[in-house]
Amino acid sequence: MRIALAGAGAFGEKHLDGLKLIDGVTVTSLVGRNLEPTQAIAAKYGIGHATTDLAETLARDDVDAVILCTPTQMHAAQAIACMDAGKHVEVEIPLADSLADAEAVLAKAQATGLTCMVGHTRRFNPSHQYIHGLIAKGELNLQQLDVQTYFFRRRNINAKGEARSWTDHLLWHHAAHTVDLFAYQAGPIVAANALAGPLHPELGIAMDISIQLKSESGAICTLSLSFNNDGPLGTFFRYIGDTGTWLARYDDLFTGKDVPVDVSKVDVSVNGIELQDREFIAAIREGREPNSGVAQVLPCYRVLDALEKQLAASGERSFG
Repeated sequence: MRIALAGAGAFGEKHLDGLKLIDGVTVTSLVGRNLEPTQAIAAKYGIGHATTDLAETLARDDVDAVILCTPTQMHAAQAIACMDAGKHVEVEIPLADSLADAEAVLAKAQATGLTCMVGHTRRFNPSHQYIHGLIAKGELNLQQLDVQTYFFRRRNINAKGEARSWTDHLLWHHAAHTVDLFAYQAGPIVAANALAGPLHPELGIAMDISIQLKSESGAICTLSLSFNNDGPLGTFFRYIGDTGTWLARYDDLFTGKDVPVDVSKVDVSVNGIELQDREFIAAIREGREPNSGVAQVLPCYRVLDALEKQLAASGERSFG
């Protein structure tokens, strides 16, 4: 399997680290915004081709599939371009920053029959897989999911602290993780509400958002998101069920009393990004729909669209 990766930034390198652990996979092309740093990362990972032009990579015969780790605003158009070129594609979360663009990607995937997967990583983190297994076996009925997604990003920087060429988004990016995960664990979402704080005067986005969700099972979810939090960074999940409470912190899982839970036997790795990429590769090889295929995650973007419209109707906004 010959893979191209577009977007050689902080998250792109996490994918490169995971891909090198998967048998029979070679990264043959790397696409970045600036050539010199892209060439440096290509050299670091032994990738033979580096470019700033995605079209150049899509024209290559040694590319079977593409992983997109590019800015959010590019995802939908680039995913469609990959499929137009006959390439399978895994597009990092979010699939798009509008419902119309997300639906266009789904239509292209259905028309081409190519594998199109979205990087909803929470489905693959061993911590959340462990909980999903309990629910599937009937050993846990989820009552409430309490989530905090907190960063300190009052300037436009990435996870490495480097300047970004684009603006991140709490609703269409970071909330997408939890909206999809809640539906994955508790069933389809039947009610959703949101409140947004003031827009940042320069970035033009809401720096604080609060979201409430309810699933058809009756479970509820409370999600707090902030770019203003000067403290522990990341996303923290508290699962409250009828048979116990668990805390999930990315790949790691703890009981409600903060005792570590062994998740090493959940899957072949304890790295959620690697497991996500393994699913993408396996789905292509087996000719099947992947977990977090575009059709599976589209309901998440319908909820985000409804929340965006709700904020607009109430005189609030999540972006300028």
